[in-house]
Amino acid sequence: MTDFDPAKLDCSLETLSGRRVLFVMAARAEYGEKLKARIRPLMTGVGPIEAALGTGVALHALQLAGHFPDLVVSLGSAGSRLLEQGEVYQVASVSWRDIDASPLGFARGVTPFLDHPVETPLPTPVPSVPAARLSTGSDIVTGAGYDRIDADMVDMETFAVLRACQRFAVPLVGLRGISDGAAELHHYDDWATLLHVIDAKLADAIDRLEVAIGAGLLAAPDR
Repeated sequence: MTDFDPAKLDCSLETLSGRRVLFVMAARAEYGEKLKARIRPLMTGVGPIEAALGTGVALHALQLAGHFPDLVVSLGSAGSRLLEQGEVYQVASVSWRDIDASPLGFARGVTPFLDHPVETPLPTPVPSVPAARLSTGSDIVTGAGYDRIDADMVDMETFAVLRACQRFAVPLVGLRGISDGAAELHHYDDWATLLHVIDAKLADAIDRLEVAIGAGLLAAPDR
């Protein structure tokens, strides 16, 4: 136990049906009025490096302070040309599209000398929220860029958050709202137009997650 004050992280651990939950987001543009009334998330910044660093530092600090979460939830927007625009999906699995060490004999998507699969399944405890496969990477995907993506939707943080969670043995649930992908992206508003819709639906998904946890649909962490 230390004198660390969790408030210094500018986030709070929420309680859902008796579980302590750390919510993780990338950008304040995704954090609308409905979510503000529901949670105070950790804001990591955009992209896998910021997400891994921010989540890892926060989990370490919370662990030292004796305020460790039972669950982390990564949430925000995602792109997809397959899924319904403006709808929210649970992350059924996540992969990392940036890593390619195949010239050395490693499968594309696998980090050399680390024991992780190309695609990592995540818990999907909410029966009323559909699930989809997610690809994380450091690029904005649009148009023909989806041709190289072996997943239903894309984001820039969830795999990185997962790696931090794995380091601290805390489970991760992913919730993503589809903000774009049906048409080519040309400017900021192409991404931002549906964020207010996603904000409300993410807040509703959190309420549904709380019900699912209360019903025993999410296994307790093994500590």
